[in-house]
Amino acid sequence: MIVFGIDIRIYFLLFMVYSIIGWCIEVLGKLIQCKRFINRGFLIGPYCPIYGYGSLLITLLLKKYTEDPITLFIMCILICGVLEYLTSYSMEKLFKARWWDYSQNKFNINGRVCLETLIPFGILGVFIMYVSNPFILGKIELLPEVWLNFLSFSLLMIYIIDNIISTKIISYVKKAEKVVYENFDNTEEITKKVKEILKAKSAFHRRLINAYPKLEAVKLKIKEKKEEIKEQVEEQKRKIDEKIKKIERNKNKE
Repeated sequence: MIVFGIDIRIYFLLFMVYSIIGWCIEVLGKLIQCKRFINRGFLIGPYCPIYGYGSLLITLLLKKYTEDPITLFIMCILICGVLEYLTSYSMEKLFKARWWDYSQNKFNINGRVCLETLIPFGILGVFIMYVSNPFILGKIELLPEVWLNFLSFSLLMIYIIDNIISTKIISYVKKAEKVVYENFDNTEEITKKVKEILKAKSAFHRRLINAYPKLEAVKLKIKEKKEEIKEQVEEQKRKIDEKIKKIERNKNKE
């Protein structure tokens, strides 16, 4: 099927290839860090769609920059940064949880993206345009029509089913948070209890906790922030009142 001059079957397979490669990168990183296998990503299957979407955006939007590697590198960083930020923001709003947090890293934006992760994405983007895309697209385009149809349709069905199941699993985070919200007072307690509930639920829910160990309740975090600001305002008001009273006492003495 051709849409805007693009065979969507070919580009869907390209999306899946990069999603799988992204999953391998994430798993390898955690294997080095934690010395054990962790199935990364929101989905059950061995793929991280954010890598697929990022690669597709780079492929489709940055062809005109291939003659200028520096500009291409910068544009890759911008695209990946916007994509990661919007993904973090959307997931937080949908499921009331912060899935990753770069607040402790230098040069971060609201803890959602940071320069430390964006520079490697820029390098990967340049590699995609100059090395991997010509190779992977060349191999996909060699597939007979019957295999192209079979692979694209089969993987699409698997991907859709996985998204449905995984969304239901992830949605349980929001439900679990509501269950314990009335009994606990702060983010740390809420987050801990939510993780306990998820771990007891099923293997799929435990996988989610292992994949995102920095999962944190957001609802309570916002509440605590408001209370902190309220306390600061009241403290400032108290200090001002004390200063006014002090001034009045000095006037009376005079």
